[in-house]
Amino acid sequence: MGNKDNSSSTSAQSQMQIQKNKVEAVLQLLRKPSPLTLKQEKFCNEACVARFLKAKGDNVKKTAKQLRATLSWRENLGVDHLIADEFSGEIADGMAYVAGHDDRCRPVVIFRIKQDYLKFRSQKQFTRLLVFTLEVAIQTMAKSVEQLIVLFDASFFRSASGFMNILVAALKTIGEHYPGRLHKAFVIDPPSLFPYLWKGVKAFIELSSITSMVSSLDFDDFPDFNHFTPYPRAASLRFNPSSVPTKGAKVGSCSSSRFSFTVAHHFDSLKPWYLTLTDKPSFKVGPTSTPVLGPALISPVNARSYSFASPTARNMNTLRKNFFPSTPLPQKTQVMDHSGINHPRTPKPSFLHSPALFFKKECHLSKTEKCRESFIPLLRFYRRPYDEMIYRSKMKPPLGGLISIVSPQIRRRHMSVSQRY
Repeated sequence: MGNKDNSSSTSAQSQMQIQKNKVEAVLQLLRKPSPLTLKQEKFCNEACVARFLKAKGDNVKKTAKQLRATLSWRENLGVDHLIADEFSGEIADGMAYVAGHDDRCRPVVIFRIKQDYLKFRSQKQFTRLLVFTLEVAIQTMAKSVEQLIVLFDASFFRSASGFMNILVAALKTIGEHYPGRLHKAFVIDPPSLFPYLWKGVKAFIELSSITSMVSSLDFDDFPDFNHFTPYPRAASLRFNPSSVPTKGAKVGSCSSSRFSFTVAHHFDSLKPWYLTLTDKPSFKVGPTSTPVLGPALISPVNARSYSFASPTARNMNTLRKNFFPSTPLPQKTQVMDHSGINHPRTPKPSFLHSPALFFKKECHLSKTEKCRESFIPLLRFYRRPYDEMIYRSKMKPPLGGLISIVSPQIRRRHMSVSQRY
C-alpha cells in the first residue's frame, strides 16, 4: 500500500511539473514579440493560462495564439476601464446581475435582456454589458472556485431569431475569451421556434454541450419557492371552488317551488352546477280534483333533463336510493365469479422488437430529467426578486464606479445581506 501511495504522489507531482513547464512556455511565447504590461501580467496568471491550455488540448502554440487574441480583444473593448456608471439603466432594470452563489460557491449570473434592447443599443454595448457582469461574478469568486453558472431568461422575447443572436454572441464570447469559466448555462422559457433554430446552430457553438433549455412551468409544483416572484404572473383562469356558495344555498330567482339551482362543490369543467328537486318527495301535476287521473308523481327521469344533471346524479342506482327509499331493491340471487373470466391481454413490448427506439427513448427521458434535476437548486435564484443595492454591494472598485468610491458605507450596509446569498 505504501509503494502505491508513493507512486501515485510522484506521478501527480510529475504531472504538475509538466503543467508548470507548459505554462512557462506559453508565457515565453507571449513575451517574445513585446513585453506584457502590468495589467496583462496580472491577467495571464498561472490559473488563467492553465484554463486556456485545457481548452486548447494542452497545445502550447494554439494557447499562446488564443491568449494573444484575448489580450488584444480586452484592450480594444476597454475591459479594464468598465465601471457600473456606464450601465446604470441596465443595473436599475435588472437586465444582467449576479443573483448569488450556489451550494459550491459558484456565482449565478442572470440575464433578463428584453427584446427591444438591441434596437437602442449596439452589439458592442451588449458585449460590454456581458463582460462587465462576468467580471463582477469573477470578483465574487473564492480562491478555490473557477467556474460560474449563467441563466438566460428568454421570457421577454417573442422572436426566436432575436434571442438566438444574443445567446450565440454571449456563448461565443464566453467560450473564446473566458474558457473554462462556464459550468452550466440554462435557457429559460425560450420562444416556440427557438428549439428548431438551436438544433441547427448548436453544432457550431463550442459551449452547446453544457447549455440546456428548461421551462418554468415545469417547476410550478415546488411550493418552497413560490414566495419568490420577481415579476407579476398572469392570474389563473381556472375554476375556483372556494368561490362556490355553501351547499343548499339557492341563487336568487333561480329557486322555485319545484326545482332549485345548486352549485356543486366538486370541480366539473363542463357543468359546475345542477338542478335538483326540492325536499318534497313528490309533486302533484295538473288539477288534483280530477278523480280519474289522480295525482301524478314526478320521477327524476321526467322531472329534469339529463343535460342539467351532475355526474353523480346520472347514476340511476343513486337516484332510486334517494327518491324511492321505501322500495327495496331485489337481492342478488347469483354471485358471479370474476376469476373465471378470461380478459384479453395486451402484449407487453418486447426488447427484440425495436431496440433502437428503446434506447433512443430512454436516453431522451434521462437527458430531460437530468436537466430538470440540475436546474432545481437554481430555481431560488431565478424566482428571487432583484435588489439593486445587493448587487452593487458585490462590486469592488473600480467596477463599482463612483458610488463604490464616494459612498463606501453602502457596501458595508448591504454586505451582510448579500453574504447570505
